[in-house]
Amino acid sequence: MPIKYCNQCGASTVIKIPHGDNLPRAVCEGCGFIQYENPRVIVGCIAEWEDKILLCKRAIEPRLGYWTLPAGFLENNETSQEGALRETLEEANARATIIAPFSLIDIPHINQIYLLYRAQLANASFSTTFESSEVALFNETTLPWDEIAFAAIKKSLEHYFDDKRKDIFTLHVETINVSTQKK
Repeated sequence: MPIKYCNQCGASTVIKIPHGDNLPRAVCEGCGFIQYENPRVIVGCIAEWEDKILLCKRAIEPRLGYWTLPAGFLENNETSQEGALRETLEEANARATIIAPFSLIDIPHINQIYLLYRAQLANASFSTTFESSEVALFNETTLPWDEIAFAAIKKSLEHYFDDKRKDIFTLHVETINVSTQKK
């Protein structure tokens, strides 16, 4: 949806390619401010406890009733690690420590970038929240694979369990295109 009004002065905007740019942008007709629209960054944790990982059943849309890792939008003025740990606390009432970056997944057709970290739960204490109707630990065989909310989460979980079997964890970087996205 195009930006109709300037968020600096409130005047109307027009879509045009600004001088020195190569893409159409919303440009204010009053003050000349250029409104850039950038991808949203989703951060979260693959939070481990013993031989299992923590999943949350979504109590909110999108994908209400489906399972996901504790993850959400990165906020301004926080690092990606801080955001991942905040989301783990917000969605599962769980505290964790970051181990390492695990997956970086671009989803250009919906303007999203997922950055998921491997993390270690501080303890087995977790609970539901406003955002999660259930929170539970799963291993590869008990995980509800057909009920995973988002393609990036499912792809990251597949990589995680593959790496776990090999006992070597690496950073996975890939793109999910509209033609390859599965729910």
